[in-house]
Amino acid sequence: MTALQDQTREVGATAAGKRRVIVCAGTGCVSNGALKVHAAFTHALEEGAIPFDLQFKPESGHLHLSKSGCQGFCQMGPLVTILPEGILYTRVKPEDVHEIVAATVGRGEVLTRLLYVDPVTRGACKGYAEIPFYKRQTRYVLKDCGWIDPEDLGEYLSMGGYEAAKRAYLAMSDEAIVGVVTASGLRGRGGGGFPTGRKWEAARRAPAGKKYVICNGDEGDPGAFMDRSVMEGDPHRVLEGILIAARAIGADEAYVYVRAEYPLAVKRMRRAVHDAEAAGILGDSVFGSGRPMRCVVMEGAGAFVCGEETALMASIEGLRGMPAPKPPFPAQAGLWGKPTLINNVETLAQIPRILNDGPEAYRAMGTEKSPGTKTFALTGHVVNTGLIEVPFGTTLREVVLEIGGGITDARGKARGEMFKAVQIGGPSGGCLTPEMLDLPLDFDSLKSVGAMVGSGGLVAMNQETCMVGIARFFMQFTQRESCGKCVLCREGTRQLLGMLDEVMEGRAEPEDLLRMEELARAVQKGSLCGLGKTAPNPVLSTLKYFRGEYEQHVLHKHCPTGACKALAKPHIVEALCKGCGLCVKACPVGAITGERKKAHALDLKTCLKCGACAAACKLHAIHGVLP
Repeated sequence: MTALQDQTREVGATAAGKRRVIVCAGTGCVSNGALKVHAAFTHALEEGAIPFDLQFKPESGHLHLSKSGCQGFCQMGPLVTILPEGILYTRVKPEDVHEIVAATVGRGEVLTRLLYVDPVTRGACKGYAEIPFYKRQTRYVLKDCGWIDPEDLGEYLSMGGYEAAKRAYLAMSDEAIVGVVTASGLRGRGGGGFPTGRKWEAARRAPAGKKYVICNGDEGDPGAFMDRSVMEGDPHRVLEGILIAARAIGADEAYVYVRAEYPLAVKRMRRAVHDAEAAGILGDSVFGSGRPMRCVVMEGAGAFVCGEETALMASIEGLRGMPAPKPPFPAQAGLWGKPTLINNVETLAQIPRILNDGPEAYRAMGTEKSPGTKTFALTGHVVNTGLIEVPFGTTLREVVLEIGGGITDARGKARGEMFKAVQIGGPSGGCLTPEMLDLPLDFDSLKSVGAMVGSGGLVAMNQETCMVGIARFFMQFTQRESCGKCVLCREGTRQLLGMLDEVMEGRAEPEDLLRMEELARAVQKGSLCGLGKTAPNPVLSTLKYFRGEYEQHVLHKHCPTGACKALAKPHIVEALCKGCGLCVKACPVGAITGERKKAHALDLKTCLKCGACAAACKLHAIHGVLP
């Protein structure tokens, strides 16, 4: 039995073996109309006189209609799961709901038209165990995310929720808790990969009457949404991890610092805190232990630099979010000068299962030096975008070409030969090339090629992507997000951005590439915090692996992908053009002429290089500019 089949069985059993309809209500599905789908189910069930519950009631024999957090397959949303059959319907619209209720809920029939179709086999997949995107994953942190109702404490408790925290408060010493975490080999999932047990031990040993725990949910990398999805889909698991961390170091107060751009995560984390307080889990005596614990959920100010520990603490204190030198480290003197433990969302969400399953079970996954699993946000030019979780050591090939389904071209069609690179770790990371497809994804392997796990963003790119443009995109982001405290970060990133502009506009000289590398390394060495030290990584990485593309821009004033408008040289390939006239109609300035059924011509002097002609051409006869 696969992990996903086992998960389906567990959730079905929790629902007392009865029929259940789960509507994905993660941010992606909500933006595509999932709440309307849920409302349509409510209406259809009432209309059909089918008894149902909107909250988990194990004693009830009625159908359970619920919302869940992100189910991962974002591109195919809104998603609807039918249990206990394990049916997954994709791209469900409100108008589909009456048929689902009548056919599937009422008669047990499967609606083939709503099933996911495997693009390789062309076969319809009934459920998770048959869909390649899911069956190659190992969902550890995401085990219940996408299944349980994130706003229903009762359901979380029914799945064994808070049992690990209860044991930590009532039956374990602080040394024992830290010992389990250390033995598991868990490393921080915020980007640096620092051993979690060592960080906890330092905070535990710090002498103080007052200590704090901070859950860092300020996930700011472009294209990253792992922490958001965990907070939206399983907020009580995050809160339970915070409770265990607080017991381990002797803290009685915690802060959950969430990006203001994550309103749904903020809402669900606050609901979890409120419900835990009402149930007596949080408060003056956690689980009757006599130990108090309070938790505050606060929104970040929208600054990327506040993901850095010292800047984050300054923001909580009401100050401007700017990094401070270390030492002292937060475990010694953190929030308001008190010892403070800071972990990110995914790290804390691992803790309850590690305590429940034991460190040996955790070490059985992943690699020796990078045990466990990692969630990734897979985006870009890939067939299957979404939230995934795999053991450390899984290769890039498995993630992008198998789970991701392969690379797509500019028109969204799968074309395996189009793979060019993957940017891993966001602005702090680096590029992985086709030669690295069999590279294991773990902390040490990625470091050996000049990249890093980072928070877990994976942006896949096809051959039509200009790597100079990619470097510029991330440099523009980090330059805009620099707090300005360090001269090298503030001015160095600005200069690097200007140099990249000159390359893309054809004004750069060969020696500028050497100056760019020299400046990038100076910014790395001279910046105070992680943002500045890693800001040049995309520039250095693309220069290392795609230097020829930079030289094309500099030496020949030519962008080989046609993405740089200033250097674009659009032209019509006569052998491919059939004279259909679609490009003529699409051109806004009349730059294309020619007779019907004869190869057309393009006037570069008139051309705006907008790409409208390339987008309209079905024969791909227009080269040198992107559609």
